[in-house]
Amino acid sequence: MPQQTLQPPLTSPDQLNATLAEQGFAVLGAASVCALAGVSIGALQALEPSWHDLPPDQYLKDGGRYRRRRHASLEVTAHQAVAVAHRAHWQPLSYNALHGGMQRWFEPMAMEVVQQAAWPKLLCGLARVASAVQGDQTWFTEVHQFRIDTTDGIGRPTPEGAHRDGVNWVAVFLIGRHGIKGGETRVFDMDSPRGQRFTLTEPWSLLLLDDTRVIHETTPIQPEQEGGWRDTLVITLRSGGFLDDPELGQQAQP
Repeated sequence: MPQQTLQPPLTSPDQLNATLAEQGFAVLGAASVCALAGVSIGALQALEPSWHDLPPDQYLKDGGRYRRRRHASLEVTAHQAVAVAHRAHWQPLSYNALHGGMQRWFEPMAMEVVQQAAWPKLLCGLARVASAVQGDQTWFTEVHQFRIDTTDGIGRPTPEGAHRDGVNWVAVFLIGRHGIKGGETRVFDMDSPRGQRFTLTEPWSLLLLDDTRVIHETTPIQPEQEGGWRDTLVITLRSGGFLDDPELGQQAQP
């Protein structure tokens, strides 16, 4: 029997700011993402082959082999995206009890991805949304390409559970899913029992979260076919600076 999934509550681009103000998150379909960034769906699809070349995540504390990823850091405004020197990803234990408190040096994103014309447009589109809410500024942006697979029989998109990322905004793009079941997205209010759950299935659909107001998680995936996987692009925007270990700062890459 086919798996029953709850459809995401899509927001039209003209209602995006109002929806974010009302509930702290919004979901956009692929066509709305293209309108937001000013790109074609074909330009976004040109980024997709790079997800087949992600190295294993060497920092999984649960001993799993189900996650592959690459990472990049940029300073982004409404009009330009400037890459900074490759740096570690760091979160405090208060935000990530499983993987917080350590500098994680993931492999950098490939140049053939970040040099695509659609790439800065996508980032600047998100910066425009963030600045419309919190004022025009530079957003300290981290980008993560993820592949969660079913190598271990089960893959965990959020092994840390329901969480915040310690930033201002979190954008989760579904790139694709193949041969799996599960992967349900859940978003909860910080200060009330209100929440919603749904499954992102459309490639290049977007869940945009106000990280100061909601927590989120994605349920584990299981294989329906051999070699099943779920690909996402997660982009975080933070005001004032990158999230660094206050005791160590950014160390030189080992």
